[in-house]
Amino acid sequence: MMGAQAGLKRWHAVIEGGSDPQALAEIIRDDAVFHSPVVHTPQQGRAIVVAYLAAAGKTLGNDSFSYVRELIDGENAMLEFTTEMDGIHVNGIDLIRFDENGMIADFKVMVRPLKAVNKVWEMMAAQLERQKS
Repeated sequence: MMGAQAGLKRWHAVIEGGSDPQALAEIIRDDAVFHSPVVHTPQQGRAIVVAYLAAAGKTLGNDSFSYVRELIDGENAMLEFTTEMDGIHVNGIDLIRFDENGMIADFKVMVRPLKAVNKVWEMMAAQLERQKS
């Protein structure tokens, strides 16, 4: 039984290592689901979850990024973060559900305020395009 505590430790290690797609793939279940703050439809499957999280790491995960609060309840972890993107203050939450092996099963990102949501959308779209080529 690893659960959220151990899973979260691995998540932080991957983030600190630069959100490398290979490292991300090792902590995400095959059937994982990603809920984007800007895309209505949940994105299913490890490959797409890795693509989104790697893109987020490149756009949100700049020098100003930091987790400011962390709550763990059973298999769930909620991480509040702040960052600056092009001078816009971004405040968000990563809501992560881990399985019994500490693997990420479900990942939801919420962002505020609206100006920040628009900036995240713009920069994430550009980053996902770059990853495709």
